[in-house]
Amino acid sequence: MLTATVLGGRRALDELTARRGEVEAGMALGLSDREARLEIARPAAADALLPGLDQTRTVGLVTLPGAFVGMLLGGASPVQAGAVQLLVLVALMAVQSVAVTVVLELVARGRLHQD
Repeated sequence: MLTATVLGGRRALDELTARRGEVEAGMALGLSDREARLEIARPAAADALLPGLDQTRTVGLVTLPGAFVGMLLGGASPVQAGAVQLLVLVALMAVQSVAVTVVLELVARGRLHQD
């Protein structure tokens, strides 16, 4: 989760710095400061979820996930262990999505910035 949050914040702030003229152009067209910043920062922040998606895609093919192995060693059936692991992966992706959304909103409102 921390990786997605940091990547989302850094990428959004870097894009806002590099594309400051586009933010000002959006404001000149009538967008609020927040809306203009979101237009620029949203695509960059979305890329922050890619490492988590890549990791989720390779689970079971390249690595044996901890929850799955732990359940098997604890005596659960492979189906039960797989269900628990799936729940863990979905929950991790949901939390990462919420974290990136919150960071993006803080960046758009100007609460997070680079010095």
